[in-house]
Amino acid sequence: MAHKITTQWKGNMQFESDNPSGHTLLMDTSPENGGNNEGLGPKAMMLSSLAGCSGLDVVSIMNKMKVSVDEFKMEVAGELTDEHPKYYHTVTLDYHFYGTDLEEKKIQKAVDLSVEKYCGVMEMFRRFAKVQTNTYFHSS
Repeated sequence: MAHKITTQWKGNMQFESDNPSGHTLLMDTSPENGGNNEGLGPKAMMLSSLAGCSGLDVVSIMNKMKVSVDEFKMEVAGELTDEHPKYYHTVTLDYHFYGTDLEEKKIQKAVDLSVEKYCGVMEMFRRFAKVQTNTYFHSS
């Protein structure tokens, strides 16, 4: 299996990229780097991809376990190297679950399965960064 995307220059520092799903997104950079800040930053988008990949796993696994939460969000922080080419050397992914009577053991198992077995983006990140994960439970 392979994925193929097309990324088209839209002028100045902006690019539009498609996805095998048929959706598109805009990428741009900040004014201090010559852009208009009218799109997502490519490096930070990698962090979004990590959260999206793992989040899809976690929700799918929780659904199979018949576990529900009121809210689920992830916060991802990436620390860049000082020298060019700048890349994320350390990434922290925090999982936050909100609800009443949260089934913490099952939810943690869903997170662990994503982190350790299923999330391909997580595995890609591990090839170049130290990845740390934390799970937080917030009772309503």
